[in-house]
Amino acid sequence: MRTIVAGHTVFSDSEFAELALGIDPELFTGVEGESASERTARLDAARDVLADLRREDPELAAYAAGLLDESAEVIDLPARRTAPGRWAA
Repeated sequence: MRTIVAGHTVFSDSEFAELALGIDPELFTGVEGESASERTARLDAARDVLADLRREDPELAAYAAGLLDESAEVIDLPARRTAPGRWAA
């Protein structure tokens, strides 16, 4: 079965998310082989976009935050703070 979004044929889940939701999942998940400086720049941009999404579309922001959290787990980043003095598992 073919999936068509806004007149475009979709070939992957990532492409579907980009066309249907208006965000590029790779901004939040990263790409294989990116350098440390590329990763830092991408994460800075992702956090800026996420801040805007939280104001404009909380549901989409939750989806994007989930992608960001998943990518952090994949590359084994330190846990993020949830409250002062507490760390998430």
